Amino acid sequence: MLTEFSLIDKFFKKNAPQNPETRLGIGDDCALLSIPNGYELAITTDTMVENVHFFANANPTQLGHKLLAVNLSDLAAMGAKPLAVTLALTLPTIDEGWLSAFSTGFLNLAQHFSVDLIGGDTTKGALTLTVQAMGIVPCGQALKRSTAKVGDFIYMTDFLGDAGLGFKIEQNVISPSQSSENALTRFHQPMPRVETGLALRGIANACIDISDGLVSDLGHILRQSNVGASLIWEKLPFSNEVKTYIKNTNDWKMPLISGDDYELCFTVSPENANRVPENCSFIGVIEAHKGLRLEKSAQIETLTMKGYEHFS
Repeated sequence: MLTEFSLIDKFFKKNAPQNPETRLGIGDDCALLSIPNGYELAITTDTMVENVHFFANANPTQLGHKLLAVNLSDLAAMGAKPLAVTLALTLPTIDEGWLSAFSTGFLNLAQHFSVDLIGGDTTKGALTLTVQAMGIVPCGQALKRSTAKVGDFIYMTDFLGDAGLGFKIEQNVISPSQSSENALTRFHQPMPRVETGLALRGIANACIDISDGLVSDLGHILRQSNVGASLIWEKLPFSNEVKTYIKNTNDWKMPLISGDDYELCFTVSPENANRVPENCSFIGVIEAHKGLRLEKSAQIETLTMKGYEHFS
């Protein structure tokens, strides 16, 4: 029968360190990291709880991928290069099939981004998954939420609302179609925009990842930067699947407030606009007037909707 330590050895102690900064990984009381001169350490932590962040029957391979992806997305939003992570698992039972699939999803994404798993913890209880992720960023170059400037252009990566559409399909709120695979993939296995986050150093003034919905997360930038903004409906990047959903339901608010997209939303001064990566779309402008507004069909909508919030 597997014990706490044999579980770690069998499923999570598979890959040798990929980064020279990882001096000591799994197997001691602490891990040891060496931070290069001229760099700062960026640290983030996310917890996912069964029946809160994921369904009880969630595919464990997809779940392992997503758990790591949401943490790497936070590092991307800061312009940090991912370095290492710790993993804490609270498990109701030891299910070797589940652990094998979960660790495969987790470690495959870790290897893709050259991230070292350097430690963590395992305990018994309701299924709860926690990652602490660490990255490095040159001193003074971290992207923040509090540094947007009036006149900045607002951009975001890729498409908006696909994960929200996938969530509705999983909830059986809408019926799946032949074009549902992309939405379900975006919900279950988001790809953190690590490369874009690194490319935005020295270009973006402020940045955040879209985890709780564009309105909610852009709102964090506006509050912490003490500014307002206007978004332009016609500029928002929607996939064909989301466009079809809006056309069929008239639920145009869904992509603005649904979470789990894990795209980057950032602001750039007009003189740096020509340096923005190609996978990004211009969606609005930072303004002095507080609040968030949407220009839609020649009318101005005031956006006060909120994304997902715990304890609300």
